[in-house]
Amino acid sequence: MRRILAALLAVVVLGAVYTTLDVFDIVPGILTRDQPRVAPTPAATTGTAAPTTVPVPTVNAAAQPLEPASASAPIPDPAALASALATVVADPALRPGPGIVVRDAFTGQTLLSKDATKARVPASTAKLLTALAVGTTLDPLATLPTRVVQGARPDELVLVAGGDTMLARGKGTPTAVEGRAGLGDLAGQVASALQGAATTKVTLRLDTTYAKGPRWAPGWSQADVKAGYTGGVSMLGLAGQRAVPFKPAPRNPEAATGAAFVSALAKAGITATLAPESTWSEKVPAGATELGRVASAPIGDILALALDDSDNALTEGLARQATVKAGGSTSFAAAVAFVTTTVEARGVDLSGVTLKDASGLTSGQAIPPQVLSDVLQLGADGSVPAMQDTVAQLPVAGLSGTLSTRFHAKSTRAVAGLARAKTGTLTGVSAMAGTVIDADGRVLSFVVEADGLPGGVGTLNARAALDRFVAVLATCGCP
Repeated sequence: MRRILAALLAVVVLGAVYTTLDVFDIVPGILTRDQPRVAPTPAATTGTAAPTTVPVPTVNAAAQPLEPASASAPIPDPAALASALATVVADPALRPGPGIVVRDAFTGQTLLSKDATKARVPASTAKLLTALAVGTTLDPLATLPTRVVQGARPDELVLVAGGDTMLARGKGTPTAVEGRAGLGDLAGQVASALQGAATTKVTLRLDTTYAKGPRWAPGWSQADVKAGYTGGVSMLGLAGQRAVPFKPAPRNPEAATGAAFVSALAKAGITATLAPESTWSEKVPAGATELGRVASAPIGDILALALDDSDNALTEGLARQATVKAGGSTSFAAAVAFVTTTVEARGVDLSGVTLKDASGLTSGQAIPPQVLSDVLQLGADGSVPAMQDTVAQLPVAGLSGTLSTRFHAKSTRAVAGLARAKTGTLTGVSAMAGTVIDADGRVLSFVVEADGLPGGVGTLNARAALDRFVAVLATCGCP
């Protein structure tokens, strides 16, 4: 697991190699998990499958090797930092003016604060609160099982949902997050278990009772759903079918998974007929004979993927499972109450916060920059190990997740690989919260929220201004 107490060395080598050694595990190395994706702006960004390669970014020829991150590096002078940031903070692209908090990651000292307690639209940066609640409730090393058990009759099989919505159709990929568990592997186990009984024709029923609840949050626009900005919340689904902008997720992922498993069984020599959906609400008996089981990637990795891709449905699914574990119901309101209670229990003052879902997609939500900073700081200073791991796996500037297409401009490319952050993007809203190492080797945490932006290209212009803000943090030692 990543730990913030290691040392960081980032070295830029011109030509074919760009290496940044991750010591704080807040500043990453070149071997990241994701391939660049285009981050949409009309609504909160959503997920895609986890790729396996990362292209090397173009490096500014004037870039110099960085100092190692260290607690002994000088803390930026607040006045000097404010002066260096003055131009970008006053950028017309951020009007009517952003809310900002910049802190020293080691000590938590506030270095810059602007309208820090004013509630603003967080967009997907709200997922940081959910990550704190989920990461401290669910075991990050635990996995989500998908099982097949013997039904009430010898010729009945039951596929039991267990929270994994990224099942591969065929064989699972042991090193992947999306597609770690495979229906082909599960079908092979079932076929082997049925060999002794010489059963080759069966009825397949689904048990979808685990954490079953509403599919859509009350405040979600169906236009966003149809456009692929979010899928529905479910506890069973297929890899490659998460919602992607302009490619919506299946309306009934359980049915799609059931049909895929019927095909997998056929390849394993078992002819199966899928039972009607009206039978799927019957929970299997506790002592039912298990015929096969596959397991997802660790929950901590799934959470990291949800944040990396800003996947609304995946985030909400994890929040629901954590809510149920904490004794709550499966409603969206229960998940919001769970997140609020859990975050407050960590000592975070939620004054000014209005949450309506766990993902940030619903309109009418508000989180002051100070709250996001306080949550982020629990990971940046290592005081909450689960949040520390979350911060360590946030999207990497210029390389992965929702930051893969950013920090490529000449004025910002020096930040590529040196900052990790959670983004938040809605029409008229652009936000970013994360960590970066400055020119002296000091790790800083930052939150910038800009809302009330003009229509049209206002959101894109603000996004570019936020990149410049982080670039100033990275290049200014400001002693």
